[in-house]
Amino acid sequence: MSELNSMTGFARATGAEGSHTWSWEVKSVNGKGLDVRCRMPSGFDEMEAAARAAVSKRFKRGNINLTLSLALDESGIGYRINKDLLDHLIDTAKTFEAGDNVFDPPRIDGLLGVRGVVEAVDEVADEAEMKALKKSILDSLSAAIDGLSEMRADEGARMKSVLAAHLDNIGALCGGAAEVAETQPESIERKLREQITELLQAEPALPEERLAQEVAILITRSDVREELDRLGAHLQAAGELLDGGGAVGRKLDFLCQEFTREANTICSKASDLELSRIGLELKSVVEQFREQVQNIE
Repeated sequence: MSELNSMTGFARATGAEGSHTWSWEVKSVNGKGLDVRCRMPSGFDEMEAAARAAVSKRFKRGNINLTLSLALDESGIGYRINKDLLDHLIDTAKTFEAGDNVFDPPRIDGLLGVRGVVEAVDEVADEAEMKALKKSILDSLSAAIDGLSEMRADEGARMKSVLAAHLDNIGALCGGAAEVAETQPESIERKLREQITELLQAEPALPEERLAQEVAILITRSDVREELDRLGAHLQAAGELLDGGGAVGRKLDFLCQEFTREANTICSKASDLELSRIGLELKSVVEQFREQVQNIE
């Protein structure tokens, strides 16, 4: 049996190799489908496709933001001089004659202090070492994905109990509506007979057959048994989806629409205050159920 998973969660995983340390952060929120967005350090963009594929294998829905942060300790940092920029600065300085300004000619140590002249670089020995580093970083992504999956599953387990309680409430309201519906025809007939007594005193008197037809029509229009039967079927389907687990959020969302449709019909057909009250409460509980379902994968 699969778990019921939420779409919200956060996880972090770290790693180190040589002078490099890194961390993966993955955050997930609600989404209609699966949308994976990645942020990679400069020079590591080629890892994005593999990272997206790893996330897509584990999750079906949710907006997922994946961030890789990379750092070097001092032993792994080298420096190089941007010679083109330095030459440009020297040539520019030569255009000024010594007597044309009150400043001393620029010194090399001053030019080296200009932003961009001296650049910090990652001293990776060769291409094979960089390839191995990227593989280690990608391998550690699985720990972050596992952490996110576990958090989504834990949240899903808590939500399952909440959703099951809402379904129980809907079932109880349907039972109350069914009890009221059983007495509804008699109530309608009693009210109409009181009205009939007044109508029969009118001139000309209304035919009894016509009055009987009107009673039958009103009773038929007020009958909510079909709506309650469909609600019962939807309740059973929703319960089976909760027990089955997996990526059932879309199916549950569809059932919420069906719940709402039947609840609205019951309210429109209600001919007494008690059934109207039950119908309105039913709509409220269905809406609470729907709000929770929006977070199910």
